[in-house]
Amino acid sequence: MAENTAPEAQNSAAQQIAAGYATEGAALELGCVVIDGTVDPTARVRIPFATLNRHGLVAGATGTGKTKTLQGLAEQLSNAGVPVLLADVKGDLSGLAKPGAPGPKIDARAKDTGDDWTPTAFPVEFLSLGGTSSAVPIRATLTQFGPILLSKVLDLNDTQESTLGLIFHWADQQGLPLLDTKDLRAVIQHLTSDEGKADLKGIGGVSSATAGVILRALVNLEAAGGEDFFGEPEFEPADLLRVVDGKGVVSLLELADQASNPRLFSTFLMWLLAELYEELPEAGDLDKPKLVFFFDEAHLLFTDASKAFLERIEQTVKLIRSKGVGVFFCTQLPTDVPNAVLSQLGARIQHALRAFTPEDQTALKKTVKTYPNTKNYDMEEALTSLGTGEAIVTVLSETGAPTPVAWSRMRAPRSLMAAIGEEAVTAEAKGSTLFPKYGTTVDRESAYEKLLAKSAPAPEPAPAPADAPSPPPREQRREREAPSVVAEVLGSPMVKSFLRSAGTALGREITRGLFGTRRR
Repeated sequence: MAENTAPEAQNSAAQQIAAGYATEGAALELGCVVIDGTVDPTARVRIPFATLNRHGLVAGATGTGKTKTLQGLAEQLSNAGVPVLLADVKGDLSGLAKPGAPGPKIDARAKDTGDDWTPTAFPVEFLSLGGTSSAVPIRATLTQFGPILLSKVLDLNDTQESTLGLIFHWADQQGLPLLDTKDLRAVIQHLTSDEGKADLKGIGGVSSATAGVILRALVNLEAAGGEDFFGEPEFEPADLLRVVDGKGVVSLLELADQASNPRLFSTFLMWLLAELYEELPEAGDLDKPKLVFFFDEAHLLFTDASKAFLERIEQTVKLIRSKGVGVFFCTQLPTDVPNAVLSQLGARIQHALRAFTPEDQTALKKTVKTYPNTKNYDMEEALTSLGTGEAIVTVLSETGAPTPVAWSRMRAPRSLMAAIGEEAVTAEAKGSTLFPKYGTTVDRESAYEKLLAKSAPAPEPAPAPADAPSPPPREQRREREAPSVVAEVLGSPMVKSFLRSAGTALGREITRGLFGTRRR
């Protein structure tokens, strides 16, 4: 921290920092500048709405106020008519749906930050992965999810991922929809049978050992709740882009029930992001984003990820900003995010870090080096001295330049800073317009049923009726069956084969996007 100075000098330094956050357009109000422990309520720290599609990072140790920062950002975005997707990993963000409760701490924080605090509720859509009864269940089919993301969920190595890609390719070509886990299991079992091995002749094969690994991983996924998630009706990403009475809807993904399967929910968030990238048209620079996507527990996405997977994340983050979508990665340490992704994040909101272990100290030194130079703070000391609800901030200004580093006391959320309880969440979900659309599972004919029917014995032909008329004389049959030239050409085995192949290719070809997800 800077050396102690007179109040006038403190205010001058705070105002100089705040001048770097001045903006002509609309902006998110983060908080106010702190110098030597003194906060200046007139020195505002802001993020211009126009730069939110340059993405951001919210980081900090447990208990430093990171979640409340997310809550406050979501509130202001909603107020500005910007929809938000927010993962609620710990189950304590449901209070967004209810007005906040005033109290001495809220009053003190409002005074410090010059905030005209008013209790406010926001439109919240409670979502969950799969078949829970307490929120609107959202699902994806395996065909839509694709082999690359599924390999991440199943923790497959490169060889196993390549085999899974071959399995998906074969199912795509054969017109076999992989809607749920039993479909994929049926296809794998078929391709390892004698008949299935012949089907793959010429394009590779599926070894029994690799198939066994994939099937065991699939069983573990089903036991962890994945069986409920994969299926229909499939979630449409357009339902994230809703505005109600001028306020953006906060889609709150309740993940407390999925705490034991973090790899699934983190990869699911990446699937949603990939779907948005594939679906949304190019938008260019906007006054405010179409959607802001908060990627909580982001370290789970990058842990043990292959080089190819990381490259796809980097490319998606880089390209999706032109679609008008902002992405904020939320995690404990900035070092949890690969440098190639971290370098694309324009806004940095860093809550307190701990330096109790040698690994913590190494991470602290690396974090310090990622901030612009500042004469106002000793960054290493500042990052370990921040109070709860305070953060070191730097963002992109409207000109695209980084703003000065600001020790900021963050504004208090205006909604309830506590969970509203499962009964209230269930009531909100059941009253949602999305519940009739997604609330009931659909199990239509897919790969499992088609392969089962294929392997069933053919029915015996029905006997001819006793009084069947005798066949006509040979001459009459020949005259009746004489084909026209067109019929003769179309009846040619070569032409039939060509038309069958063309029809199959047109009807069954599935194009896949950057992450192997099916393009709708």
